[in-house]
Amino acid sequence: MSRGSIFNELESQVQCYARSFPKTLSKAKGAEIWDVNGNRYLDFLAGAGSLNYGHNNPFLKKALLDFIAQDGITHSLDLHTKAKEEFLTTMRDNILAPRNLDYVIQFTGPTGTNAVEAALKLARKVTGRTNVISFTNGFHGVSAGALAATGNKHHRGGAGMPLHGTSFCPFDGYLDDSFDTIKYLDTLIQDNSSGLDLPAAVIVETIQGEGGLNTARVEWLQRLQKLCRKHEILLIVDDIQAGCGRTGTFFSFEKSGIVPDIVTLSKSLSGYGLPLSIVLFKRELDVWKPGEHNGTFRGNNHAFVTATAMLKEYWSDLTFSKNVELKSRHLSMRLEEIKTSFNHIIKETRGRGMMRGICFYDPAMAQDVVSKVFTKGLIIERAGPNDEVIKCLMPLTITIEQLNEGLDILENAILECLHEKMPLAAE
Repeated sequence: MSRGSIFNELESQVQCYARSFPKTLSKAKGAEIWDVNGNRYLDFLAGAGSLNYGHNNPFLKKALLDFIAQDGITHSLDLHTKAKEEFLTTMRDNILAPRNLDYVIQFTGPTGTNAVEAALKLARKVTGRTNVISFTNGFHGVSAGALAATGNKHHRGGAGMPLHGTSFCPFDGYLDDSFDTIKYLDTLIQDNSSGLDLPAAVIVETIQGEGGLNTARVEWLQRLQKLCRKHEILLIVDDIQAGCGRTGTFFSFEKSGIVPDIVTLSKSLSGYGLPLSIVLFKRELDVWKPGEHNGTFRGNNHAFVTATAMLKEYWSDLTFSKNVELKSRHLSMRLEEIKTSFNHIIKETRGRGMMRGICFYDPAMAQDVVSKVFTKGLIIERAGPNDEVIKCLMPLTITIEQLNEGLDILENAILECLHEKMPLAAE
């Protein structure tokens, strides 16, 4: 039986990333991955944003190994542990207090969709209303409640049941710059004949990661918050992919100056790729009864340990944030140069911070490029409703040299794909 056949034999057809990157991987460090045959790849996927601080980050690894060596508690439900105490204390001192955020923290199940489910349930419980406003191209998870707030037809089709409790509104720029999404939503809410029930909450991503790197403008987010407050609607920011430093600040909404009522975090929160998911919300919204929302693995102490180490190492001052900003500007410049060189096939660049990409006119070209770069040692994914956007989501700790190497591979692959198609164009 050939190497890798066990995956075909036993793993469900639902597997996704393995279809695009059909190699058996064995080792990883920083922004690099090696397969079982010793082939090296640069990682511009980073666990779909779960590895902002790189693979096997040495600071986080040491903290985890020390904890395990001391027989630290692994699993604790919601019991009080020293590891959780240190995480909460560090989260308060390094993140919440400096930003004047008076949030309480709820530990949910281990994934982002668990956090979204809890946030939606809480909003409905607090307001007594059931409807939630979500946005076109939004992605919030694939469990039933979160999926109802997700726009993607492919994912919604996997539910096998009607999805209820949400209404969709155009995201910023979804139609064109002249269409005022906020005014439209405000009109619907105030019109007794619009057919829109007064929502319990609005849930939004400041940058739509899976939706194609569509980025909300600062003024749009500010007006959205104003609308929510006007109508006593709770504002939920899903910061699962865009948060934890991806945009240069810990939360993606910081530069807009808004203060969401509820925030969901997961993915890179543990800093090490370990499952950890939380909901942060204003203290006055804490109306849960004990155990009313729970999850067996909400007490992942290994994740508490690495998250604490991440917060101390990278968020005790502005050094790391400024470094991410520098890399962000470099990434933006390089992608703009690539777009200019191939403006007949690349529509635009998108995103913000270290969450950027290039949008192709033809999704098939984007697919060809992603396949090509993999053969050259680069792992990168596509996003958008038709997978037309190649999304750069490399670790924030990547070196400039590695960043340039990956972008060179991307640029050369586009050129090669164009040359391969030229004979067909001539015919």
